[in-house]
Amino acid sequence: MDYRADCFHFRGDVPCAPHKRAGVHCDGCPEFRARTGRILLVKLGAAGDVIRTTPLLAPLRREHPDQVITWVTDFPALVPRAVDDVRALDTSTLLWLRHTRFDLAINLDKDRQACALMREVTAIRKVGFTLGDHGLCRPLVEGVRADMADAVRAKFQTGLFDDVNRDCRLSYLQEIFAICGYSFAGEPYVLDRPEPAPAFDLPTGAPLVGLNTGCGGRWTSRLWPESHWLELARGLRAAGLGVVLLGGPDENDKNARLAAASGACYPGHFDLRTFIGLVDRCDVVVSAVTMAMHIALGLGKRLVLINNIFNPHEFELYGRGTIVQPPQPCGCYFQPRCTAPSFCLESLDAMAVQAAAVDLLGRP
Repeated sequence: MDYRADCFHFRGDVPCAPHKRAGVHCDGCPEFRARTGRILLVKLGAAGDVIRTTPLLAPLRREHPDQVITWVTDFPALVPRAVDDVRALDTSTLLWLRHTRFDLAINLDKDRQACALMREVTAIRKVGFTLGDHGLCRPLVEGVRADMADAVRAKFQTGLFDDVNRDCRLSYLQEIFAICGYSFAGEPYVLDRPEPAPAFDLPTGAPLVGLNTGCGGRWTSRLWPESHWLELARGLRAAGLGVVLLGGPDENDKNARLAAASGACYPGHFDLRTFIGLVDRCDVVVSAVTMAMHIALGLGKRLVLINNIFNPHEFELYGRGTIVQPPQPCGCYFQPRCTAPSFCLESLDAMAVQAAAVDLLGRP
């Protein structure tokens, strides 16, 4: 019995999707689609960065419609189902990568693990970052157009020098598109909604504002004080809006306290897919720079972004968001812990954040 190993649907070790659906064999299969090559995309983490790399799928699909895209990541649950081949970075993936030839390999991470993986991979073309002979990241400038080489050098330098990063006026998406030889034209995030949609007991009868009160235990330099979250929750409820508190296990105790003191709804913390479903119920999300921020953008939500330690130009909010920053300048650029005599986020008033949320609700 013949088989077509060059078919887009061919999996090698298990039945293909057309066979499972209709029982067809390769001979005369109406869904045969010639596979013309393979693309490797390495974007391991962090979770939010995986989500905000998904717009790159659109130009890759336009340019290479019949090539299989393999995405290697530490967060496979966040990669869209539309991606052909999603793999967690583990021993079996590494062994397979060492013996697979790609037409194009893209690595947008600068950490040693991702760069070492890029150096090992066999590909006709490589784009992004690899491991230099000194065992550290270096930009790939060989075998790419001059504009792509300039773009990857520029992105490399923004990671080395804070002043260069501060002066950058490109968003992250403009940067990675340029590295890959494309021009960013507003391509959206791609984030799958959970199916079926999870059910929650949430306030009804008014727009719902989600308050994502955490930012992870490592990055306390971007953690808005709990007292400010309490004032914001009370103010939003007094304005007749519904308020739901968002977070993970690290925010559980805080959110329980905020709910008890403000009357805001706190349904609890959930697994990732359920959390995405909860964010999807919100009309506006207020968040620091976190995974929840990228989830909100991926779901097309309006967003109030609290930012202090990052260059605000790096964020693409698609015309649906507002960045609020403390009036006291932040001196802890890209630092996980505040080292200043006074914490800048203390100076960001809750009323300013509330005004931004109410303004977004009034927009189309």
